[in-house]
Parts: sequence; structure tokens; C-alpha cells
Amino acid sequence: MSLTLGEHSVRHLRFILRAYLGSWGMGELRDCAELALTELVTNVVRHVPDRRCELLILRRPRSLRVEVADTCPLLPRQGSGEELAEGGRGLLIVAAVTDRWGYEPRADGSGKTAWFECDAKESGQLGPPGATRSV
Repeated sequence: MSLTLGEHSVRHLRFILRAYLGSWGMGELRDCAELALTELVTNVVRHVPDRRCELLILRRPRSLRVEVADTCPLLPRQGSGEELAEGGRGLLIVAAVTDRWGYEPRADGSGKTAWFECDAKESGQLGPPGATRSV
């Protein structure tokens, strides 16, 4: 899904993510996935001049992967997490609540993709193996 983000976009994207997780039987991932999505999308709003991005939500047999690609060539920097700092904790939060995360610059230098993955912990029926859905 290609988007130009505004100040209130995060709320709507969390709703979309929550709906997918519920329909996939992966509600247990809601809190960590919503928090990580919030951080990645907020980084686009704060640091990408045109606020354009592409969002991919991918369901794997036992995990969720979310990718946020933007047009800013500057790579993310993980903050120090200093107590009095006004920002810089977003990627620390993503690292703390997800099973895997990272970023890759686009091959043509036109931006980057930040991503995270959350593994399903419960042994419920998660649908047919290999079922995916993307936005």
C-alpha cells in the first residue's frame, strides 16, 4: 500500500493491522506489532520530508512481517535511550518488542526499508501453511 502519511495516519494503520491479525488468528501479536508499526511509521512522519511510504503486512505460517519503505536515503540510527533525551528511543522499542528487525537501503539509493517480524507463540490454528496477505 502506497501512502502519504499525516499526523493521524498511525491510528488508522494500527486499526488495519489489528484487523488483519484478528482475521489471521494472530491476535496475540497485537500489542508488539502495533507498537513496532507505530514507531516505524512515526519515523516516516518525523524524518521523511515528503512523508511518502509503502507498507507491507505479510502473514507467514508462524509469524508476521511488516515492512515500511520510504524515500529518504538516510539510514535509521538507534538512539542511546538516555533518560532525559526527547527522542531516539523508537528503534530501541522495536528491538525490545519484536523477534527480529532491521533495515536495508534500496539498491538504487532512493530510500530504505525498515522491517520487523513477530513470531506467534500460541499453538492455535493459524490458517493454511503459507497463507499470506499483504496490503
